[in-house]
Amino acid sequence: MTWTDFSITAQATLLSRRLLLVGGKGGVGKTTISSALALRSASLGKKTLLVSTDPAHNLGDIFDCQIGSKIQKIGEYLDALEIDPEAEQQAHLARIIGQMKQFLHPDMHREAERQLRLSTHSPGAQEAALLERICREIEHGLAHYDVVIFDTAPTGHTLRLLSLPEVMAAWTQGMLNHEKKSSELSGVLAHLSPKAGKDVDNPLGAPDTLSSAGFSDRSRGIAETLINRQRLFQRTRRLLKDAEQTALVYVLVPEKLPILETTRAVTTLREEKLPVAGLFVNRVLPETADGEFLAERRRQEAQRLAEIEQLFAAYPLYRVPLQATDIQGIEQLERVL
Repeated sequence: MTWTDFSITAQATLLSRRLLLVGGKGGVGKTTISSALALRSASLGKKTLLVSTDPAHNLGDIFDCQIGSKIQKIGEYLDALEIDPEAEQQAHLARIIGQMKQFLHPDMHREAERQLRLSTHSPGAQEAALLERICREIEHGLAHYDVVIFDTAPTGHTLRLLSLPEVMAAWTQGMLNHEKKSSELSGVLAHLSPKAGKDVDNPLGAPDTLSSAGFSDRSRGIAETLINRQRLFQRTRRLLKDAEQTALVYVLVPEKLPILETTRAVTTLREEKLPVAGLFVNRVLPETADGEFLAERRRQEAQRLAEIEQLFAAYPLYRVPLQATDIQGIEQLERVL
């Protein structure tokens, strides 16, 4: 594919998808590109929801308004939402504790809550909570909007989120398998593992195939809660692989490290058969960047430096000049500072 302008035809092609995920290395301008895409979508008359899952939220700064964990109206056709991963983890924990207390004997409540709170420090706990919120926002968004755009977290976090449906499905199966000693719950495994646990991408059997008539209320509640979560993850995974509905786009800047990271990320996404629909190369100097253009940039830079000096007068400030080439190797690193 050659270089192309983001023409009307390209806009129509990309924004014909209902779900867009914008990813890339931190600091390359994902939020800017996500916001620009959302505005363009809204300008086409599409009811659009822009969602940020990056812990360093910038949507409110870009749009100059307060945006939080509840949907905020930005324009006639544009709404926005910021999901705080840490707050979501705490809310997720509270929901699980509430659910588990319904199914456990009162004598077990305190120990179960202690164990669940300890689990929040486990690797992937925050990603799991965030994933479930993302899954639910996708389903809610697609039910109420024409286009849903996610300003995702940096590359590594994004890849973990995309792989978590399988991880969580395996975790659910393992948890039920742990309960195999319970004759009531062991029967659920047949529904969860139609192909010995390898049938991850296919939906579980239809709801009417889940026979829990012989379960106690407590066991049936636990089983159905886990099964419903697994189905939610699987629906999201199938949607992410649907190239007619979903597009993943990457943002990078023309520098060595972002190029290397984007290469690895796109390779992984392609191996996972996820629909990468294009890359936005940000901060490219235009061909018309002559002396007057650079002089204007310097004037603006001087204003920003003065603003920094005023805002952070109490702290040491160090200027690091822009280098003529990419920074690679000890010799070039020694010239930076």
